[in-house]
Amino acid sequence: MKLLALMKKEFTRFFRDPRLILSMLLPGILIYIIYSVMGSAMAPSAETYAFKVYVSGESAAVETIGEAVSLNEGWTVEFAAPEDVDAARAEVESGDATALLVFSEGFDENLGKGAKAELVYNSEDGESSAFATLAGTVLDAYARSFTLTMTDFAETQNIAAQTMASLLPFLIVVFVFSSCMSVTLESVAGEKERGTLATILVTSARRWDIALGKVLPLACVSLIGAASSFLGVALSLPALMGVSIDIAVSGIGFIGYLMVFLLIISFVPLIVATIAIVSTLSRSVKEASGYTSVVMILVMVLSIVTAFVGGIGGWVVAVPVLNAVYAMQGVLMGNMVIWQCVVAFALNIVYAAILVFLIGKMLSSERIMFGK
Repeated sequence: MKLLALMKKEFTRFFRDPRLILSMLLPGILIYIIYSVMGSAMAPSAETYAFKVYVSGESAAVETIGEAVSLNEGWTVEFAAPEDVDAARAEVESGDATALLVFSEGFDENLGKGAKAELVYNSEDGESSAFATLAGTVLDAYARSFTLTMTDFAETQNIAAQTMASLLPFLIVVFVFSSCMSVTLESVAGEKERGTLATILVTSARRWDIALGKVLPLACVSLIGAASSFLGVALSLPALMGVSIDIAVSGIGFIGYLMVFLLIISFVPLIVATIAIVSTLSRSVKEASGYTSVVMILVMVLSIVTAFVGGIGGWVVAVPVLNAVYAMQGVLMGNMVIWQCVVAFALNIVYAAILVFLIGKMLSSERIMFGK
């Protein structure tokens, strides 16, 4: 019962302060605005396209791509079989054709058994780039059991879109961390300053109950910010990918969105517990704020490193926060690895539990609590 009373106290502190509630909703709103604006700025200026696409080989995926094109108003597509594949490649390179799709023999029958497909395009041509984005998304959703090769004749591929997708998890972590700070910083340090913590500590409440009574409500409250961030990601992806919302949803898939949501949830209690430890070690909110800024810089470095450092192996799933960022980047860039997502989720929850245990230990220390 003492645990429930402590949790109620933290929930009351939050829901009576409209500023704290707003700080939870801001992350998703900012993510949606920033990425929608950036996605719109990157989108080709033309509003209508008449795609001329060569198709070598047969697959039901071609019909699916045609249906996807028709979902975008003003877009049409003409599929034709090339007389010579090399000549068709040359037309795509020169801009006389939009793209070339090459399917291996018996493609649909050999899914999961070595089927291959190639999409040839030129990202420097806005029309070709738009078709490649749409077709690539459809092919990725059509079946993940074949090898897809993307051949771009442009000197530089669509690096901007790749960079935006890789930086999106970093942005999520930064916003979620900021919102967690707003509700967690004074959880212990603030009560030290006001003298209310000493009153709680002299009661018969167990130190673990006090620790859980702090972290659990704050984590639950911070999940509002996590849900807001997830919605911001989900709603801004169509603009980021340059396709309709139907295509964006099918490209990421239900499992992909679920993994992103779970990964965001996984590091929220971890961040809350980390800030709570800093708050417990500090004598004032001002001191806790200074220390937390250092922790935030460390988290930012961990979150952004995967966007610029290639060749990071599977060991990254053991690193808190970084594991969730790495797994989210895989989902958003079409390279989702389920086991990495699941392991990252589980380990972050375990790390958070360990930190709560440490908070309970620290609350039992008179030297930490009262400087004795």
